[in-house]
Amino acid sequence: MNKFHQLIMDSGLANLELGQFIMMLVGLVLIYLAIARKFEPLLLLPIGFGTLLVNIPGAGMGDPHGLLYYISEIGIKSGVFPLLIFMGVGAMTDFGPLLANPKTLLLGAAAQFGIFGTVIGAVWMSSMGWVDFSLADAAAIGIIGGADGPTSIFVASRLAPELLGAIAVAAYSYMALVPIIQPPIMKALTTQAEREITMSQLRAVSKREKIVFPIVVLFLVAMFLPSAAPLLGMFCLGNLMKESGVVDRLSDTAQNALMNIVTIMLGLAVGSKMSSDSFLNIETLGILALGLVAFCVGTATGVLMAKLMNKFVKVPINPLIGSAGVSAVPMAARVSNKVGLEANHSNFLLMHAMGPNVAGVIGSAVAAGVMLSYFG
Repeated sequence: MNKFHQLIMDSGLANLELGQFIMMLVGLVLIYLAIARKFEPLLLLPIGFGTLLVNIPGAGMGDPHGLLYYISEIGIKSGVFPLLIFMGVGAMTDFGPLLANPKTLLLGAAAQFGIFGTVIGAVWMSSMGWVDFSLADAAAIGIIGGADGPTSIFVASRLAPELLGAIAVAAYSYMALVPIIQPPIMKALTTQAEREITMSQLRAVSKREKIVFPIVVLFLVAMFLPSAAPLLGMFCLGNLMKESGVVDRLSDTAQNALMNIVTIMLGLAVGSKMSSDSFLNIETLGILALGLVAFCVGTATGVLMAKLMNKFVKVPINPLIGSAGVSAVPMAARVSNKVGLEANHSNFLLMHAMGPNVAGVIGSAVAAGVMLSYFG
């Protein structure tokens, strides 16, 4: 009887704390969103399951010498996983729409305003005494506005590792909620006539242009902002492997096998940071609120930049593609296309929206470099 009683007392149920139970519910919600709603399932599912594992009492999955601890230490603390993800994204990216219409680079740049605006917001919240964010914390939180999960994780691992779980969940959650968050903002800032603007077919981009572009981008950015070289370098390497046409096996591996393996490991590592003692606090709520504001501001500034550009260009730009300047590739571009089709059934904006979308990836990497240079 004593042994049975000891077994019960050592069980997870007997040692389950309220915070751990709440975080398990959070993990189940993430799994639900991944499976039932298909919101970024490739990441939300392993993140949600990792959250369940790390909050099981007595399992020690996230403790030193636990499996999730080692995955996190090797992949996130070192920055390896986000960089490998960036290489895979680069291998799946086509710079053709951006090269065919270079003006859309401005839209990608404008959408990064949410990042810097959120840094100011985080500092203001700290000055009001609501939270206690340092400048480095504020910079890490601000990157959420770029809607780029790997970049958010990379910057957070360098500037605010204690906030990594909340920042990662906010970044990927808002990426997943792009189809819900963006359309109301896009419609509020545009007229029916603006949404109906039809854009002409893009010119054909030569293979030589596509090969030279990632090399030029890396050289220009890395020379002026070396701290952006890791993210942008891996992104450009992946893209060069794809466009060169001479390393198809490497490109295929980066796009598929390696990308899938790293995605699983990254999701579990992020989940390991969502233990109850580090996640359930007022700072987490502040991060989630600031992240949402950052994402909304980034969407709005992209649309407003397109409206401003229309005052100076002869061929009008549909402002809807400005919202794709946040680097949620390719979800944001698809949303721009969907809202455009609702206004005009013959208005296909997908390829046009991919221009600011990939520009947003470059912009978020540059913004990350700026943050790391000033606050790292």
